[in-house]
Amino acid sequence: MKFSDFNFHKELAKGVKIAGFKEPSPIQKMAIPLIEEGKDMVAQAHTGTGKTAAFGLPMLDKIAKGEVQRALVITPTRELATQVSDELYHLGRFAGIRTLTVYGGVGYGRQIALIHKGVQVVVATPGRLKDLYKKGKIDGFNPEIVVLDEADEMLDMGFLDEIKEIFEYIPQNRQTLLFSATMPEPIKELAKEILYEPEYISVIGDDETTNNDIEQYYYVINENQRDEAIVKLLETEEIDKAIIFCRMKREVDRLVEHLQAMGFGVAGLHGDLEQMDRDSIIKAYRRSQVKIMVATDVAARGLDVKNVTHVFNYHIPFDPQSYVHRIGRTGRAGKSGKAITLVSTQEFRELSRIKKEVGADMELATISGGSEIEDCDVDYLKDVIENIQIDDRAKDIFDRLGMLDTKELSLRFISLMLDLESENIGSNIGFDKSRVDEMMKAYEIEQKATKSTNRRKKRR
Repeated sequence: MKFSDFNFHKELAKGVKIAGFKEPSPIQKMAIPLIEEGKDMVAQAHTGTGKTAAFGLPMLDKIAKGEVQRALVITPTRELATQVSDELYHLGRFAGIRTLTVYGGVGYGRQIALIHKGVQVVVATPGRLKDLYKKGKIDGFNPEIVVLDEADEMLDMGFLDEIKEIFEYIPQNRQTLLFSATMPEPIKELAKEILYEPEYISVIGDDETTNNDIEQYYYVINENQRDEAIVKLLETEEIDKAIIFCRMKREVDRLVEHLQAMGFGVAGLHGDLEQMDRDSIIKAYRRSQVKIMVATDVAARGLDVKNVTHVFNYHIPFDPQSYVHRIGRTGRAGKSGKAITLVSTQEFRELSRIKKEVGADMELATISGGSEIEDCDVDYLKDVIENIQIDDRAKDIFDRLGMLDTKELSLRFISLMLDLESENIGSNIGFDKSRVDEMMKAYEIEQKATKSTNRRKKRR
């Protein structure tokens, strides 16, 4: 089966083709026809299975054909909302379909204005969406299709009451789609409340766990240590071939440039590459002319290369199934492999969810940075200095420091940079077990407090 068999609107089909979609995944084969028929649906699937396109394509098709006017997707986190919104935008752009991401932490004004102007697809987090409805800011927004994405995650984050309240504002004559990786009892009860005679589908299978031949490690780092951590890992690990996974295309390009400046033979792979360039890069990687590949999840889909000894997660993936797919690039054909994930202190929730859902046996590790400034550290600072954009205000400060000659001023500036970088250069990268245990306890206390606050709000 091919995507052309679905008979999408021609401008939507153009977006599908440019996105590189050829054959639908199992969840897409099952979900798209049901959604096109207008049925409510409960689907058990992870994000890495292609579920965004599974609900997004038929939803966009109905909008493009004029069958519906507005659609709403509710996701648990700002990061996932942005990811889903970006994918829907790129698929529907040629059909003139506009998307909007709605989340907290930013002003209401622009979000409200764009909704009133008639943006067709809104991807929102529960808290901000409930506030907009409750304050009467978006009374005219009546979506005909509503998608509840990662419902079990919303349950874990204490958003179930917000979800129920949101559905009180949405008209009953709607099509409702619920996606969840697991089906705990509260989610089953929610489905009974908000869906009408739904179809049930599932693509959860035996491949949802990680390979025992793969050693799995994670490093808890400060956000500003990612680049240095990757460099030191590439220097210290015995690598034959490696893949470094990034979340976004611009992240791939920036990291490739940084690693090349550090002297590594590295190439990038993402969706903006022409097919000829993509084929050339993969061929060079297979022949070991390039040993390190930096790639997005989408670009690496279907990539099958022998002797990949290491997989690095520059950022932890958004969902457990993506983690399984990523690290599955190594440890093949009976050979062992190593998967290494960099995790910031803000990413404990994602780490815990992955370990729980896929049975990942991940071991905490640290990277020793040594006591001296190394050549790569000096090269890094040199690269930073050479690429600093000169601020107009700097000229005034320079004039005021006229009593210092240029060399002395430069040396003082470099000394300041060395001092600012002292936490990274020559220090250990990654917190030890006692520090991580403290962070985990603090995180658990915070989660309990959040759930307690949400329960109190409900009682009010």
